[in-house]
Amino acid sequence: MNGSVGTGRILGVPLRIHWTVPLLVLLFGYSLGSQTLPASVPDQSNATYTVAGLVGALLLLGSLLAHEAAHAITARRKGIEVRCITLWALGGMTEMGRPRGAGAAFLVAVTGPLTSFIVGAAALGAGIGLDAVSGWEVPVAVLVWLGWVNVVLGVFNLLPAAPLDGGRVVQALMWWRTGDRDRAERAAARSGQVLGMLLIALGWIAVLRGAFGGLWLAVIGFFVVIVAGAERRRARLVPALRGVKAADAMSSPVETCPDWFTVERCVEDVALRTHHSTFVLTDFEGRPSGLLHLPQLARIPAPQRQTLRVRDVATPLAHATTCAPDALLEGVLEMLRPGSGLPILVTDGRHLVGIITARDISRIVQRHALRGSENH
Repeated sequence: MNGSVGTGRILGVPLRIHWTVPLLVLLFGYSLGSQTLPASVPDQSNATYTVAGLVGALLLLGSLLAHEAAHAITARRKGIEVRCITLWALGGMTEMGRPRGAGAAFLVAVTGPLTSFIVGAAALGAGIGLDAVSGWEVPVAVLVWLGWVNVVLGVFNLLPAAPLDGGRVVQALMWWRTGDRDRAERAAARSGQVLGMLLIALGWIAVLRGAFGGLWLAVIGFFVVIVAGAERRRARLVPALRGVKAADAMSSPVETCPDWFTVERCVEDVALRTHHSTFVLTDFEGRPSGLLHLPQLARIPAPQRQTLRVRDVATPLAHATTCAPDALLEGVLEMLRPGSGLPILVTDGRHLVGIITARDISRIVQRHALRGSENH
């Protein structure tokens, strides 16, 4: 996810924190310390409410991490690659490969909400037990709040719509029953779009009635609509790419530019003489060394173009996506790293043989659709 930074590893999985996480902590800390706790435990000092609110918000963040870690642990036990866990303002996301079977998909999906229920029950139990043996009203209130929030989180995540865990559960069950994974993914994505629009509508109705907390519900709904739409497009894309090799999808020849050219020379000798918007930089031996996009050139002030080399403003090859000609395109797209993406350079060793752009992939999808219409 853009805007997130690596903060180490958890259980061997890279952990990333989005810039909105501090906002999440402050929002829940303020809500707990200024509203929930004063209502349930009155007559405490402002400092007590503030500290307890922040502690509660941090404990909630830890429970969100436990939810995502449960997905990651189950996925790794089922042989699914886990790329990273990202925490952000609306919860967390675990980036992983596609499960090979419906059973594995079901277990990976259900362990997250199950963990939330376990954490919620443990927090409620701890709160009730602490209340019975001590008079610590504020810690008890924080634990009870944490417990109920996790229960609500678990219930919400079980709603039958992707990208929520409940949507993954329904998708896995439908896949198991019909044997058609693509159909199951499309159905889950459609239900996600419907749920997202309902959440947006409910959120705005709440705002219009004076409950400004509905704005948060509308934001969650907007996120669900966006992600579900992306998953629906992916569900249509995957069947078209199945079995297609990179060599069958790539464009060749590729527009190149020597990486020692100045920006001014690149503009005059390459950019203005071709219809391509992306060039592959090559070193003195003709090997690919990076990617250069027209917007990168356009942002460079005119006085700097005479001395600045294109390799100093281009995307280095290490940050670009590369693959071999015989690599399956479906697998290559699945392995795209954060910050990389299209176009994909097709290389045979260090020799550049082609490039795969969004237009190339769109052409494959269109051909697949034409073959489908002919079969009907």
